[in-house]
Amino acid sequence: MPAPPPSPPHSAHGTEAPVRLQPGDGLVVVDVQRDFLPGGALAVPDGDAVVPVLARYIARFVAHGLPIAFTRDWHPPDHCSFRDRGGPWPPHCVAGTPGAAFAPGLALPAGAEVVSKATGSEADAYSGFDHSSLAGWLRTRGVRRLFVGGLATDYCVAATVRDARALGFEVLVLGDAVRAVDVQPGDGARALAAMQAGGARLIALDLLADEPA
Repeated sequence: MPAPPPSPPHSAHGTEAPVRLQPGDGLVVVDVQRDFLPGGALAVPDGDAVVPVLARYIARFVAHGLPIAFTRDWHPPDHCSFRDRGGPWPPHCVAGTPGAAFAPGLALPAGAEVVSKATGSEADAYSGFDHSSLAGWLRTRGVRRLFVGGLATDYCVAATVRDARALGFEVLVLGDAVRAVDVQPGDGARALAAMQAGGARLIALDLLADEPA
């Protein structure tokens, strides 16, 4: 039988080594926008559950003075991914609309970078690195190890992690701060397995050591 899909590790119940934040670390929060929350135009099941967990990760990075970036879909009204243009999705995250706003409770700290993607009508972008300034912004701040969480596991998180690895970043996926669309049952678990196979490490909040390195 195939092995069961991976689940987020928990240091209280296993032998995972703790993770200490250090210079060279950065946090990327992927697409935690109103339209991807329950009740939104393209809701991710249980998507709102990532918000309080991400808030705790954000607080840790702020306390250590480490860089944080937030990606967002920022589509024109006639974006090619929308069903009326032949795409797979209902209209969502149209630039400047309430649905494109970041989730309530997700506070952007001073100095955080906001990366807008898929801003033109004719090209989609799942990855936060796709035709964006994200890689350059991270490198100018000396980031070598990325912590990535947000929505959705099987689309924009997976694509962002894949590109981060291809660009040479070490990647830790926040397994307790991602949720999947699961268009096909198990898509999220398969995406996590693929990220790990690509060299990313899956962690959870209780693996983060409190003290600076």
